[in-house]
Amino acid sequence: MKTFQKSNLIKKVLVPFVHGCNQRSAIHAAEAIAGHENIMLTGFIHVPEGRSLSMAAVQARELRKTLKKLYKVKRNNKWAQVHVSHKPWDDLLHVIAEEQPDLLVLEYPGQMEALNVAISEVLSQTPCNIAIVNHRIEADIKNALMPIRGGPYAGLALRIALSLRKNKGTEIISLHLYPENITREQDVAFKGADQVLRNLPEIQRREVATELPIDTIFESSKEYDIIIMGTSVQPNQPPVIGTAAEKMMSQSQHGVILVKTKLPSNINPASEEAGKTTISVLVDKWFAENTFHADEFRDLKFLLSLKEKQGLSISLALPALNEEETVGKVITTIQKVLVHEVPLLDEIVLMDSDSTDRTREIAESLGVPVHIHQKVLPQYSARHGKGEALWKSLYCTRGDIIIWIDTDIVNISPHFVYGLIGPLLLKSDLNFVKGFYRRPLKVGNKMQAGSGGRVTELTARPLINLFYPELSGILQPLSGEYGGRRSALEKLPFFSGYGVEIGLLIDVLGKFGLNSIGQVDLQERIHHNQPLESLSMMSFAIIQAVIRKLERQYGQSILENVNTTMKLIRYGQERFFLDVEEIAERERPPMIEIPEYVESHGKKGG
Repeated sequence: MKTFQKSNLIKKVLVPFVHGCNQRSAIHAAEAIAGHENIMLTGFIHVPEGRSLSMAAVQARELRKTLKKLYKVKRNNKWAQVHVSHKPWDDLLHVIAEEQPDLLVLEYPGQMEALNVAISEVLSQTPCNIAIVNHRIEADIKNALMPIRGGPYAGLALRIALSLRKNKGTEIISLHLYPENITREQDVAFKGADQVLRNLPEIQRREVATELPIDTIFESSKEYDIIIMGTSVQPNQPPVIGTAAEKMMSQSQHGVILVKTKLPSNINPASEEAGKTTISVLVDKWFAENTFHADEFRDLKFLLSLKEKQGLSISLALPALNEEETVGKVITTIQKVLVHEVPLLDEIVLMDSDSTDRTREIAESLGVPVHIHQKVLPQYSARHGKGEALWKSLYCTRGDIIIWIDTDIVNISPHFVYGLIGPLLLKSDLNFVKGFYRRPLKVGNKMQAGSGGRVTELTARPLINLFYPELSGILQPLSGEYGGRRSALEKLPFFSGYGVEIGLLIDVLGKFGLNSIGQVDLQERIHHNQPLESLSMMSFAIIQAVIRKLERQYGQSILENVNTTMKLIRYGQERFFLDVEEIAERERPPMIEIPEYVESHGKKGG
């Protein structure tokens, strides 16, 4: 089975290999952070002013041999170049500008002395992320301490720590220090980092109230192979190494990695905004580990063996409204491969929204049970909307895993279904999986690549980035192809209309955490595109849904009943006028709270 390659958080590390000094610690650190194949070694030889550069020809030749032997680079590979200069630090800055590495690793004090540069110049002039290391880092790094409160360099420290864990299996422990005169909850600067750490269970956490942070950090670091910490930063001031970092560098008997980002240092390190810079690390890590491709799961017999081994059943629910043109092909395509050839699906049901065409008749003729969702659980009233159909599909299906795909897919293929099933069978910690794809837009008889998904890009993703940045790595939050474990879905409320997709994402994040969500590349999806007016109403409903979630999160009412009406511009013959449309996103309670569901599915309520 094809394996989807997960990317590193740090992909390219530059280590200057300087003639005349020992850079063993820098190389150990770089390998641990990025892996052997992602290190760029470039040689530098410092010739004092007044001496001819030609005097270094022999040293340059020997240095090239050393670099090629170390990293087995090809002849004339630019990653094995050697620079001979009176000002090697200036040459290194040129290399950084040309190569754009994710991280520069420098060993202190040896490499800096050999490059003829002061640490203050390194901190103020380097145009990329920096990791300054001492000479005590070994190849084997069993554990690492990361003091973190939420300064602007916390994100880079966290990125490096997670890279160590991935490449070396290093145990990571975060250390949160806060003043004794406040509680941890009152530490505003830590809120952003705290939000990230809650979603990283692989990082152990320590908290200490202290009025002597420097001494506490120094004493705590004695238990660990290395300590990862940021250099000092003050708003609108040049960067400096800082008292704590200087003590660690000069006195620690263990490895030290000091980090500084290329970001401007005019952020107040005591602000909540500074802590939120670490959110991008969380999202990048999630994206690398929880983004899949449908091709990974083409081996259907392997998926079937996983399903049987775990004793799971799988249901496919198809929401539909007047889809007679496509529903038959959707059903037969899925049945042929995933029911008859490899019995991955235990049931397929159609959740019809009271179609007026032949949608239901076509499905019934193919042996698929049909439920008109307005007639399911009628004692709870009938509502219109796709979300209502999805909510009631929990009642109408029996599977441990439930998959939903839309019935208007023109280019239907079994991978739309097994691509969603695969991650849920492969990773037991996933509760919810979203599909994403290219969505070409049909204009007349021509397809325009890259169009489509307009509500996603103009409404959903901006709202997510503003209010729920942990979800900003979800490529298509509104896609109609997704699924999850019944044990999770039955505990979630469902919006009845267009807000159902974004509402489920927000609730899964809040209840189960970011790591419980996955996404799968389903390649390309061709479907019937909706007119602009329909998209406008969809956006209106989605905005309502997000605001409702924010109301509950912050305990404050924002929307009034008047906000559920939308004025639409109607165009008639030689005139236009305003029309009012009622668009009210109402929410159903978690299905586990419905007595009829509890009884029919043998569940325990509450």
